[in-house]
Amino acid sequence: MGFKTGIVGMPNVGKSTLFNALTKTAAAQAANFPFCTIEPNVGEVSVPDKRLDTLAEIAKSKQIIPARMTFVDIAGLVKGASKGEGLGNQFLANIRECDAIAHVLRCFEDDDITHVDGRVNPVEDAQTIETELMLADLESIEKRLTGLVRKLKGGDKDAVLADTLLRRAKAALEEGRPARTVDVAEDERKAWDMLQMLTSKPVLYVCNVEEENAAEGNEYSAAVAKMAEEEGAASVVISAAIEEEISQLEGEEADMFLEEMGLEEAGLARLIKAGYGLLDLQTYFTVGPKEARAWTIPVGTAAPQAAGVIHGDFERGFIRAETIAYDDFVANGGEQGAKEKGKMRAEGKSYVVSDGDVLHFLFNT
Repeated sequence: MGFKTGIVGMPNVGKSTLFNALTKTAAAQAANFPFCTIEPNVGEVSVPDKRLDTLAEIAKSKQIIPARMTFVDIAGLVKGASKGEGLGNQFLANIRECDAIAHVLRCFEDDDITHVDGRVNPVEDAQTIETELMLADLESIEKRLTGLVRKLKGGDKDAVLADTLLRRAKAALEEGRPARTVDVAEDERKAWDMLQMLTSKPVLYVCNVEEENAAEGNEYSAAVAKMAEEEGAASVVISAAIEEEISQLEGEEADMFLEEMGLEEAGLARLIKAGYGLLDLQTYFTVGPKEARAWTIPVGTAAPQAAGVIHGDFERGFIRAETIAYDDFVANGGEQGAKEKGKMRAEGKSYVVSDGDVLHFLFNT
């Protein structure tokens, strides 16, 4: 399991440049005019995790298979998008299919790159997009409530729950709050997620800054960070220009370039880490001579469901999981050493997988 993140923002903030860099493709046309992204481009990237390389080296794995993350580059939204302005509602539908929203904000000055509103103010840009998504949600809610009337008269329990949740969301939106601020009980979560409201998605603000500010950010990114903190959202500082350069380099060259720029890691790694935290995700590993592989699961996933990420038969026929913590696997030179030191545990169906666990599943076919 990976996750799908929609890259959104105003026109000309660097969305497509960032997408190209992160996915190391030229699939998205990066040009200095609004709406150069006509169809949403989709790209998969490997999730960088140095632990996987370490495990593969210890186990002498022939193949390394990292976890994957999907980015969707969605065209620039403008004020009035919920009413069809710009390229309108067709792009709002693309957002519904994503797990999270990476909201790219222009945090740089450049007279050569036009801003659709003729000024640089990332906080106002964020508010513009949020308002459009909230208006789209309100319109959708009104239609859904009308469509539920007949089922409510018939006493349909699912319809009653949907009606309750929609009205709760409507009240929040009418107060100027996004749907993600609504309190949802655990037993309501599935029905809530099925509503696919745009403003219920977790938001990560991506501050696109000049190269010289990539390490520390600037006054614009500081304002965004303050806004994100107040909202309970996350923010990360990235220079799309630097990411574009890094995407053309490999190995030591890329490391040297990052060092010259005063950066410990590429923006992709920071973006994915922030995304994992936002969506409450973690990684476990399967390791052997054939391959070392990373798997993404939600925090709190029990062993049978973690096994099911590999194959449904693993979950259905789950017997137990042989588990070694990452640090124990490394400290003892691999599986055999961990076994000899008593660091391998047999865990049953109630075991909740921890980040970095090295797992081997036993199951009935």
